[in-house]
Amino acid sequence: MSDGNLDAPVVRHAITMVVVNAAGAPSVQPTLAYDPADPFAVTATFPTSGEPVVWTFARDLLSRGLNGPVGDGDVRVWPSRDIIGKAIVNIELTTSSGGLVAQARSRDINRFLSHSLIAVPAGTESDHQDIDRLIDRLLQPKYG
Repeated sequence: MSDGNLDAPVVRHAITMVVVNAAGAPSVQPTLAYDPADPFAVTATFPTSGEPVVWTFARDLLSRGLNGPVGDGDVRVWPSRDIIGKAIVNIELTTSSGGLVAQARSRDINRFLSHSLIAVPAGTESDHQDIDRLIDRLLQPKYG
């Protein structure tokens, strides 16, 4: 199996999201990233007053969530409309200590996904995966 073009650039987009909660709806500007070296995943990094909060989940989940509700467990994605009728995507992130729902414009998510699909087209992800590196990461002991 080929390890594909592992030198393809990382795709990064800072997008505005609105966090939906009972205390109001503050805007945040997380960065979405797609690294061809981890071709099935996207990473959302949310800035905080301390360390940033990083979530990694399937690119396919984000893509499918543009058209209908998907996901179970700690990440769910579904389309909706904002109060003025513009298409948005809801991303719900949950942990044992809490969670949040963030809303982004569908066009911003589409733009990010389009750039990630240029880097690694859908269906070719396994061609871009460095299997040896993955095995090395799985076999390394984790100490914390």
